[in-house]
Amino acid sequence: MFKKIHVVVAVSALLLTACGQSNTSSPEGVASNAAASFPVTIENNGASVVIPEQPNAIISLSPTATEILFAIDAGAQVIAVDDQSNFPTEAPISDLSGFTPNLESIVALSPDLVVVSFDVDGIVAALTKAGIPVLVQSAAATLDDTYSQIAELGTATGQSAKAADLSTQMKSEIDAAIARVPAEAAGLKYFHELDNTLYTVTSATFIGSIYSLAGLTNIADTAADAASGYPQLSSEFVVAADPAIVFLADTKCCGQTADTLAKRPGFEGLSAIANNSVVELDDDVASRWGPRTVDFVKAIVDGVLKVTAK
Repeated sequence: MFKKIHVVVAVSALLLTACGQSNTSSPEGVASNAAASFPVTIENNGASVVIPEQPNAIISLSPTATEILFAIDAGAQVIAVDDQSNFPTEAPISDLSGFTPNLESIVALSPDLVVVSFDVDGIVAALTKAGIPVLVQSAAATLDDTYSQIAELGTATGQSAKAADLSTQMKSEIDAAIARVPAEAAGLKYFHELDNTLYTVTSATFIGSIYSLAGLTNIADTAADAASGYPQLSSEFVVAADPAIVFLADTKCCGQTADTLAKRPGFEGLSAIANNSVVELDDDVASRWGPRTVDFVKAIVDGVLKVTAK
């Protein structure tokens, strides 16, 4: 039961963040270091968010924002994170929820900045009314969105220099990884599994855009419900498409492995299984759009190299 609930929540989060909220933001008064002057004003999700002083009581209700905050050395400024923010290990995880945020519980901690991945039940307006600055950082659609969010959190926390360094490092490592992809990998078909009921992603999503960097072809792009970005495929569809590589992003939530995939009816004949080209991903790394996107890219490239080396 836990696994199924986890999957429903995860897929719902992807759908919510992908549809309905803007990723655009433009920090003003961008700081160059941790000693930056405040206040700063950030144009975020259609609102001007004023942060009067460098925040030292941040609450993150977004696992991706949590990872970014710690990666730009703003971790010491974070007092609580939501129940899904399981990385890094030193993040002060709590029972706060980003899916069903409780205004009273948040206000009781006296935060001076709250970061969410989507506005639900009017939480942004409620926190704003309570005098608490709120940043909405929706699911990224592209890597540029990720870099913009990193810069925004750098400005908001007085860690702009660290934020700039992080983006530069990410770009360098991603470029180096993609440079390893051989020419013969172009067009290789893949299937990215979100859960064992065959929900997946198309190339129009952030996840799909990362695979596109490696020149791969997504079998989900021709699915009947491809316009949603997150179609649910049938077993027959996957078997007929016969992907050369299968990426499992449900190893933690649903216990899926290359062995469990091979035991599904009809799947034993898939090229990916025959060629031992099933890549078992870390669910969290493959679903967040922060600093560990670098690890996701490297896992994809390793999978491609495994196929092309045969």
